[in-house]
Formats: sequence, C-alpha cells, structure tokens
Amino acid sequence: MITRRRFISITAAFGAATVAGGIMPGASSAKAIRWRGEVLGADAEIIIHHPDPELARQLIALGIDEVGRLERVFSLYRSDSELAALNATGMLRRPSHDMLRLLSLSRHIGRLTDGAFDVSVQPLWRLYADHFGRPGADPAGPGADALSAATKLVDYRAVRFDAAAVRFDKSGMALTFNGIAQGYITDRVADILRRGGLTHVLTNMGEIYAAGGAGERPWRVESRATGGVLDITDGALATSEGAGTRFDVSGRHHHLLEPQSGRSAHYYDAVTVRARDAATADALSTALYVMPPERARRVLAALPGTQAYFRKAEKNSV
Repeated sequence: MITRRRFISITAAFGAATVAGGIMPGASSAKAIRWRGEVLGADAEIIIHHPDPELARQLIALGIDEVGRLERVFSLYRSDSELAALNATGMLRRPSHDMLRLLSLSRHIGRLTDGAFDVSVQPLWRLYADHFGRPGADPAGPGADALSAATKLVDYRAVRFDAAAVRFDKSGMALTFNGIAQGYITDRVADILRRGGLTHVLTNMGEIYAAGGAGERPWRVESRATGGVLDITDGALATSEGAGTRFDVSGRHHHLLEPQSGRSAHYYDAVTVRARDAATADALSTALYVMPPERARRVLAALPGTQAYFRKAEKNSV
C-alpha cells in the first residue's frame, strides 16, 4: 500500500512566499528552525522561519505537544488512543472534548452529504487491506458476501455519543478519522500559533490552513485538482485523490470508498475544497470525491462560501 507523505509546515512570513506549502528557498532571511517526526502514521515536518530562533523553538514544541495530545485521541496506529479503545470494545466512556467535537462535525458533514462522508467506513477499509494483504489475492477485490457484510456495518447514524460515552449500535462497527482528523489537527496547531502571536501562518498536514499571507502577498499552494496554483489568505484547502493510498498496484482499489456500495470511487482523479477551516475542507473533499458530478453540485449549492475543484478521471470506472 502507498501512503501519501503529510507535512506540517509552519512559517511566520517575513516577506516569504510558499510553493506547495513549503518555503521557497531563499525567500526569507530569517533562520529556519526545523523538526521532523511522525504524525498519524505518516512523516511530518514543522518549519518556522522566524528572526527569533528561541521563539521558533518554543512554537515548534507547542505544536508537537498538541499533535501528540490529539494522536492519543484519534490515531488508528496507537493502541492507547481513544479511537483504538472505542474500536476494540464498541464503547468509550468519558470521551474527550476533542473526540466529541470531531464526532459532532463528522455527523454534521454526514448529514450534509447524505452519508457520502461516513467515519464508520473502517470495516470496509480493513476488508480491503486484509484481502490484498494475502498472497495471490483476487485482483477483483473482496467477494460479494464479504463486501455486503462489511457495508452493513457502515452507518454514521449508528454512532451514539454524549459526554458520558460513545457507543455503537451494531456489533463489529469501527471508526476511522483519516478523512477529517488531519484537517482538525491542522486547525488546532494553527490556533496555537495565532495565540503565540503569529499573524502570517501556513499550516499544512496534508490539509492546509492559512492565516494572513506571505508578507504582502497571499500564500500560493499547488493544487493537484487544478494542475496550477491557488492563492489563499485566510481559510483552508484540502485535497483527496485515490492515488494517495492504493490497496493494489493498479490503483483500481483505493481508500476513497463509497459507503453505500463499498467500492472505490472513480469519478475524479483529484478533488480540492476551499472552506473556512481545514477539518471541514478535509471531510468535504473526501465526500465530494465519492459523489457523481450531479450530486456533488447539489451539495455545493447548499454550502455558500465553499468552493471545489475537480480533476476528472479519464474514465468513470476502472
């Protein structure tokens, strides 16, 4: 399986410009302070260009602490996370404030998109991962009976939650926040930086949040959906593409699964969404990717201020 590399790239802009979320070499005379590590199972990087190196190090430390705190809530890869405990037992008592916030936003986006965004698709993801992880796997994908059984476990409306507990209505359900947590964490880190006094910030962890601009100019971010560069000053961008994580070499089966059919969607090669915050942009780019164009247009019509860019697939199915 191929997993995209994600970055947290943060800069205080002193006449700097960005390309694809990274600092353009030579764009700023401020010293770059850099950290590399892992976030939600993927490589990550924090870079701050700031004339005060000590302040830059303090901001990086705060960002790392926040990422680590939220990994202990949302990570599928950590056995001690809230999400891992929920998936293992079907119940999580006394969920954190962040868990409740993300569940609420996930349910809201699920309703807006008539279930195209559904955090309970983890049984489908596991089915495909297990199928293609076996030697000699059928290239057509999981069998019809297995697919039907997994699809019956996908229903965001069967996730009950309040301050006391999170519960599943169906045994065998499991959640994944991989279509929204990166955006949520991006927003939270950006909040910390703004509270630390930075007014010109680009935060990118696969999903992008921008505050202010790059000096007197907007941040400039490459978009795989448009094939060009998008300017952004205040707001967020997120991109979904099936090539990001593939279950098989051909790319016929990838991680962007239609919750109703259980199959990988092939309407587009990439979808980029511009929204007010990165968590919303992240979830909407996931949802729009698995919708045919007519349905996607109806959803966008109900979301004034939200923009989406689509790169059409050569064929609607593979």
